[in-house]
Amino acid sequence: MSQSITEPGAAGAGRAPRILYRGALARDAADQAEVFHHAVMQGAMAHYGLAERKAWAAALPREACAWAARQALFTTLVATCDGRCVGFLELDIPRGRIETLYVWPSLARRGIGSTLLVHAERLLLEHGVGRARIEASLVLAGGLMRRGWRDLGEEWVERGGERLCRHRLEKSLVAVET
Repeated sequence: MSQSITEPGAAGAGRAPRILYRGALARDAADQAEVFHHAVMQGAMAHYGLAERKAWAAALPREACAWAARQALFTTLVATCDGRCVGFLELDIPRGRIETLYVWPSLARRGIGSTLLVHAERLLLEHGVGRARIEASLVLAGGLMRRGWRDLGEEWVERGGERLCRHRLEKSLVAVET
């Protein structure tokens, strides 16, 4: 699953950063914690209020050991830049379910999340799963629907005393030649 792409338009000595995709390693756990925290607190600002974002961010620990433990529960794919995790996706293959998808806020909207999804869909198909599901935040839902995900309806979840809106989405998976 290791793939590299070059991101167009990125700053830095005239060279775009190189994004690599691979399975998560234990050393990625601390970065995952930071990506999650910043994606929620900064990346979700346009869709959720401060109290909602604080409750959401507090729902998962900011310690590397917690994220390393999650790697044992879920197939975790990461996007790295200069050896650091800048985005990740957690996948429950038997259930055909994408548990999480987060990208560092300053790198959002550059195709990192989309590429992680492509890898996840490919893994699901390789395991004989023909349908993917996700409970997507308001940050993610619109983009997924534009990419062919079907909206099964809105739902509200409670995090730390705050109610957050999200959408249940699904997508039929079709093998494509690459």
